[in-house]
Amino acid sequence: MQPDQKRRAFAFAGVAGALAAGGLMSGCSSTPPLVTNVPAGDQPPPAPREFRAAWVSTVANIDWPSKPNLPAEKQQAEAIAILDRAKSLNLNAIVLQVRPAADAIYPSKLEPWSEYLTGAQGQPPQPWYDPLKFWVTQAHARGLELHAWFNPYRARHNGAKSPAAANHITRTNPAAVKSYGKYLWMDPGEDAAVKQTLDVVLDVVRRYDIDGVHIDDYFYPYPIEAPVMTGAEGAALEGRTAKTELDFPDDASWQRYVAGGGRLDRASWRRQNVNRLIEALYEGIHREKSWVRFGISPFGLGRPDRRPAGIVGFSQYDKLYADAETWLQNGWLDYFSPQLYWGIRQPGQAYDVLLDYWLTQNPKSRHVWPGLFTSRIGAPTKDFPPQEIIDQIDHTRARPHAGGHVHFSMAALMENRKGISDQLRTVSYAVPALVPATPWLGNETPGVPTVTAVRKGASVSLKLAAGKANATYAIWARFGNQWRFAVAPASRVDCAVPDDAKLGAADAIVVSAVDRLGNESARVEAWRKA
Repeated sequence: MQPDQKRRAFAFAGVAGALAAGGLMSGCSSTPPLVTNVPAGDQPPPAPREFRAAWVSTVANIDWPSKPNLPAEKQQAEAIAILDRAKSLNLNAIVLQVRPAADAIYPSKLEPWSEYLTGAQGQPPQPWYDPLKFWVTQAHARGLELHAWFNPYRARHNGAKSPAAANHITRTNPAAVKSYGKYLWMDPGEDAAVKQTLDVVLDVVRRYDIDGVHIDDYFYPYPIEAPVMTGAEGAALEGRTAKTELDFPDDASWQRYVAGGGRLDRASWRRQNVNRLIEALYEGIHREKSWVRFGISPFGLGRPDRRPAGIVGFSQYDKLYADAETWLQNGWLDYFSPQLYWGIRQPGQAYDVLLDYWLTQNPKSRHVWPGLFTSRIGAPTKDFPPQEIIDQIDHTRARPHAGGHVHFSMAALMENRKGISDQLRTVSYAVPALVPATPWLGNETPGVPTVTAVRKGASVSLKLAAGKANATYAIWARFGNQWRFAVAPASRVDCAVPDDAKLGAADAIVVSAVDRLGNESARVEAWRKA
């Protein structure tokens, strides 16, 4: 299917109703012109499925909060503005950075409060509140998933301003931390560093109702002399390699490995250290909560010895010791979001070629939801026109095994750079979408929802009830031979399907329940016009 055909097919149902501030639904469906006709009497078509997310960076206050030491109510207002924008664009997930540098944007007994909240590491927001709980509650009220994003090993950012708190790992276990340029870095070869990251992630999984755990590409650090330092919250490398590099100072852990009888060479040992964390996270997360998905967003270029012809550039396999192909081969993740931060026609790193490569490396059929460099729109140099992002979405949709994408970062969508948010709302995301199902974690069909429908004035009011394991309702309304589709959060009790100014009242309304893993119940006919 060609990209323009896929776009038209995807937009079969019209625009969903928006959520008002605070997450209150004013209606289950709005009434713009539709592009697909369905013969009267037919059942609704399948619900559209696509992961549509944006990263929200807290490091260096890239996305949230806008600056340190804002009053709690201002932080909350900024969070609500981000969530409302995400909902208005028909996104369905936010990937929130909760651990920028061995610190926390939530109360933790394991690591200190982040300085990006208050300006001083270890100092809680004032008045006191739990930012992560707030984000989770407000996201779910809008039918959005909340994925908690952790930086696995960075201990101090080069732009950090405040001194380390007494309970920061640089003070509680300095032997596990190494100095690398202007960064402090937890050594992946130290058991204590691995345990710290694993304990922190599992603590959040146990305590918070998150939908996913997400880690970025910072395993071993990017080489100091590489021409660009980059990550999920930075710019992408442009196919250049460093002339000189400072090796990571892990002699102590390496010598301990050798003395213990280790036989791997140093590079392979480093990759084994990273693999050990990835596997432990995948198993530990699902042991705690089977429905919480684990995702990774590595650098977008694969192993040099496996790359397609013509692909050149930085090797995360050799420099970050990230063997992403092995993670996919073993199924140690639920979704894979390689940072494909280059254009479709970029020489040496073409978006389509890289996406196709990663799809071939996925024998376990995990979700592939590539990262898009939306923040390059309007950049001082090498900027993207908005059409590049629109085209990348279309090209991704043209590949049946790529079921979504993630924007870096939310700032570009909040600023509507060069009209990108307007184009997404009207072109790419004109229809809401359910998150793709994850059957390998569970595929039991949810129970059908209980729905009561009553006409009230110029709309049909729905009273909804479903099981506790459900995340959303899928709602179809038929106007003559046209179906409209909407998504409502499972926390909603009431919503309304308004009449169409030209077509009148809906003649049929159908509802299903969707659980935390995307499994859909049988559909219930909630309303039929007499």
